Amino acid sequence: MSIRPIIETRKATPTMEGAGVHLHRAFGFQDPTELDPFLLFDDFRNDIPAHFEKGFPWHPHRGIETITYVLNGTVEHGDSLGNNGTLGAGDVQWMTAGSGIMHQEMPHGNAAGQMHGFQLWGNLPAAQKLCDPRYQDVAAQEIPEVTDDDGTVVRVITGEFWGKRGPVDGIAADPQYLDVSVPAGVKKTFRIDTYRRAFAYVFEGTAAFADASAPSGVLLEKEVMGEEVNIRDMSGDRTLIRFGTGDEVTVQAGEEGVRFLLISGAPIEEPVAWHGPIVMNTKEELQTAIRDLRNGTFIKPAH
Repeated sequence: MSIRPIIETRKATPTMEGAGVHLHRAFGFQDPTELDPFLLFDDFRNDIPAHFEKGFPWHPHRGIETITYVLNGTVEHGDSLGNNGTLGAGDVQWMTAGSGIMHQEMPHGNAAGQMHGFQLWGNLPAAQKLCDPRYQDVAAQEIPEVTDDDGTVVRVITGEFWGKRGPVDGIAADPQYLDVSVPAGVKKTFRIDTYRRAFAYVFEGTAAFADASAPSGVLLEKEVMGEEVNIRDMSGDRTLIRFGTGDEVTVQAGEEGVRFLLISGAPIEEPVAWHGPIVMNTKEELQTAIRDLRNGTFIKPAH
């Protein structure tokens, strides 16, 4: 077993998208290779309705897949396939844009005016860039939840973990997407396929992650699973942790416990040509997509 080294930790940065939605972006629109096959990760969390209620009006996507996970509030959605619905707390939406889709997402606060959710973009390989668009809503009660003896709780959104398989499948990146809650003071190790790119995103509480790389920053010597390792004491609310190669991640929860997403996927390792919501492999394909938008031919007939 080998602990994954921590390549980088960074705070999500405030930005605005859609019609003025205030959110925090952990990564996206920079280096698409750093977390390949994932392109973008947004944390849309707010308790001021004016900062999110105008939402994300109709806009196009091509060449990617999106996974939207709602924690608080609701998201009304509609798309050019004729799908309409509302995501509630704990629900997940998976959308494959493929050859092209138009959709809108309109968030609404809960009774206290709070809205919180995440959106992850996954790239599509060249062979699937122009596949037929697909869409799936998954209700909270369909997502398996596993509780370990030490009180650790894991919701398995995609992939397989602790003998449970998430209900969202058919995603090209074949991701493992886990919502993990570790109680205060508990130390926990999670297995991850060696060949997958992986990151954690802390959104509640604090934690320290074991680091197999050379010491830097504030470090504490700890014994984890019988080995003396470096513990990097760094991660609080809205913190991204990028991991290097290895087959396990170890976390020590802080005094208030910690809740984080642990996400991994197999890299695609193909060229990326990216303009806003459209991600292709070449500039020529990108130009074709933009031309299709202008000509009204963006939405293709089903194969």
